[in-house]
Amino acid sequence: MSPTHYDKHVNSVPAETDLPHAVLWDLDGTLIDSEHHWLTVQYALTDAHNAPWTEADSLASIGRALPDSARALRESGVDMPEPHIIDHLVDTVSELLKDGVTWMDGARKMLENLAAAGIPCALVTMSYRKIAEQVAAVAPKGAFRVIISGDDVEFGKPHPEPYLRAAAALGVKPEHCVAFEDSSAGVASAEAAGAKVVVLRGITKFPWRAGRSYVNSLASLNVQDVREIARGHVVDL
Repeated sequence: MSPTHYDKHVNSVPAETDLPHAVLWDLDGTLIDSEHHWLTVQYALTDAHNAPWTEADSLASIGRALPDSARALRESGVDMPEPHIIDHLVDTVSELLKDGVTWMDGARKMLENLAAAGIPCALVTMSYRKIAEQVAAVAPKGAFRVIISGDDVEFGKPHPEPYLRAAAALGVKPEHCVAFEDSSAGVASAEAAGAKVVVLRGITKFPWRAGRSYVNSLASLNVQDVREIARGHVVDL
């Protein structure tokens, strides 16, 4: 499936000194507070099938491609074909989000400020398009020029394909982009693609690594901070 372009009139690529050329966003746990929805649905499914599913199993699934999660759930004892497991996860989380999308602290403001600054953004998520477009519909106007969802790619996170495709769809080089992530799989994907990475601390615990930025909240950053990160500066806020 081709990535969705929300603005087909993408400006010509800016000069290398005018960084970042784009900001690439993970969704669950980074822009919206939704990781708990996925974990709740996993536990309900394994309980219904009397399948063992531990906290470690849940944490290992965060940020990864849904076929990987479906495979793990089936191996744990969920007696459903893997495509049906994926459909169940996506449909149930989508229904939960219909009750309202909870944005992470500072997320909407950052999207608004990046759009005002003329910095294009892409949504790069392992959630399927049904959920990605559901959230994009309630995001600030003009927030995302491109969406790459889990059902758009052959290889999901931690493979670099999602971020490589997002950068290509925007017509920029990934090394000129800043990516925001909250999971080990997502960070690995973005770094393998060559993007500068900002880790939003959350459920997943990360060891400190040189060259990687860390924040406790998106509200602690402004657009100038993002520009500095794109130029190679590192923050820990």
